Amino acid sequence: MGKIVNICVFCGSSVGEDPIFAQATRVLGELMAGQGLNLVYGAGNIGLMGVLADAVLGGGGDAIGVIPEKLVERELAHQGLTELHIVENMHERKAKMHDLSDAFIVLPGGIGTMEEFFEAVTWRQLDYHCKPIAMLNVGGFYDSIEQFFESMLVSGFLRPKHSELFFVETDSKRLLDRLIA
Repeated sequence: MGKIVNICVFCGSSVGEDPIFAQATRVLGELMAGQGLNLVYGAGNIGLMGVLADAVLGGGGDAIGVIPEKLVERELAHQGLTELHIVENMHERKAKMHDLSDAFIVLPGGIGTMEEFFEAVTWRQLDYHCKPIAMLNVGGFYDSIEQFFESMLVSGFLRPKHSELFFVETDSKRLLDRLIA
């Protein structure tokens, strides 16, 4: 595994109900920019996606967005990005984000965020990549995912070696330190 420079972040196109989600997202973006880490993400200027991109860009960092044509208007593609890649569909979006990235971080989000997370974890399990995957558990948001993976392990649907396909942190600085170590 080479040096981590580009980090793909999966997160919501909403900010959620609790201000702690946007606050943690902003802190992560500022830390990424401060450490010279580039953001690769879904290119939106709304929700946590917009908060994150604005924080990275505001800190002098680079933000690379990838968005399908169909979502340019719906998700309001961020117009201030360092790079904006417009692709044909969601499959191309995820493939491009994967190709551009050295690691993955998962922030709070909805179904799309979970789908992206599970695909990255599945690809790692199947050895399609060995890129680190980290989940930022803001305010207990992902406690149930940790319990779910434990349940899969205990029930015999997940091998012990696969229980370390990703790691979970509650603090952005610790998460980045572990991710780039």
